[in-house]
Amino acid sequence: MLTFGKKGVKIKKLERKMSIDKETIKHVAHLARIELQPIELEKLSAQLHDILGFIDKLSSLDVSQVAPTSHILPISNVLRDDKPQVSLAPEKALENAPSKKGNFFSVPKIIE
Repeated sequence: MLTFGKKGVKIKKLERKMSIDKETIKHVAHLARIELQPIELEKLSAQLHDILGFIDKLSSLDVSQVAPTSHILPISNVLRDDKPQVSLAPEKALENAPSKKGNFFSVPKIIE
């Protein structure tokens, strides 16, 4: 039995192995409008079986002492301090503009 959240929602851990049958794969392929040839169905079925087997293996691990992570490596963003600086003068920014109106870029109208 696993317990999650502040309210202690209990979820029974299933002891059976996950599996997916070929009819389910065909149904999902139909919904996704993907036409699977018989050989592709066999290959996809085997791949999904392997993936679900790996998930079953992971599900059997005790992770109660493992802190939640969003990354496997300890990384963080490297950001510079946000200091005000002199910005680019409008004349300099518009120097190579193909078309301008006053201190703004002028672009062709695309909405009618």
